[in-house]
Amino acid sequence: MDSFEKEVKKRIEELPGNKAIIASSQAFMTASTLPKYSYNFSWLGRPIIQYPQDIVAMQELIWAVKPDLVIETGIAHGGSLIFSASMLALLDLTEAIENSNIINPDSPRRKVLGIDIDIRQHNRQAITSHPLANWVEMIEGSSISPETIDKVTKIAKRFQRVLVCLDSNHTHEHVLAELEAYAPLVTNSSYCVVFDTIIDNLPDSMFPDRSWGPGNNPKTAVKEYLSTHPEFEIDASITDKLQITVAPDGYLRKIA
Repeated sequence: MDSFEKEVKKRIEELPGNKAIIASSQAFMTASTLPKYSYNFSWLGRPIIQYPQDIVAMQELIWAVKPDLVIETGIAHGGSLIFSASMLALLDLTEAIENSNIINPDSPRRKVLGIDIDIRQHNRQAITSHPLANWVEMIEGSSISPETIDKVTKIAKRFQRVLVCLDSNHTHEHVLAELEAYAPLVTNSSYCVVFDTIIDNLPDSMFPDRSWGPGNNPKTAVKEYLSTHPEFEIDASITDKLQITVAPDGYLRKIA
C-alpha cells in the first residue's frame, strides 16, 4: 500500500467519528428521497435510478472483483444493466490489451444477467438495441420463483467469478428469499450488494403506499440472513466512505 492509499484508508477510518458529516449525510438522504433525487441520473443513455455515490462504489467493486457474471434483480429502465455491461466490457478490453488479444463484441466472455417480474417492452427494446446489448441477458419472471432461480443457477455455473446485486421488491420476506436464492452463487471474495437498506433509516410516513418500510425492508432481511450465514460479512468501509448511500450495511462480502 503506497502513501496515498494509506492516507485514503486513514480518512475513511476517521469518518464514522465525524458527527457533522454523518448528520449532514443522514439529513440529505432523508430530504432527497421523496423528491426522487436518484431518478435524475443516467448511464450511457439509460436512466439508472441510483445515487452517484453508489454508482462509483459499484465501479470500484467491479474493478476490484473482476467478475465474469453480474446477477441483478430489478431492471426498471435498464440503466444498472448497461452500467454493469460497460464495466464488464472495460474489463474485457483491459484484459485484451494486457494479453494482446482481440475482443469479440458479438460473443463477449462476461455477462450481466438481469431479472425482473415485468420487463416493459419499451425498456426491453432500449436495452436490446444498446451498443452494449451483447453483454446483457435478461429473464422475465419473479426473482424468487423456483423456475427463475433454477434458470439463474444453471447460467451461473458457466462462470467462475460472480457478483450479485439485489434491487427489486423491497419487503423483508422478498429480499430474504432473494438472499437465500442468490447469495450462495457469489464466489469467494466477491460481493452481494443489497440496495435500499436505507429504508430502515427513514420515517415510516415516507412509504404510505408501499408494502415495505422501517422494520420490513432489505436491511432487516440482511440482518436475519447474516445471523445464519457467517460466510458473509458487512463491508462497513464502503458505507463509511460513501456516507451518502441507499445501501448502508448492504455491501456484503463473501469471506468463506
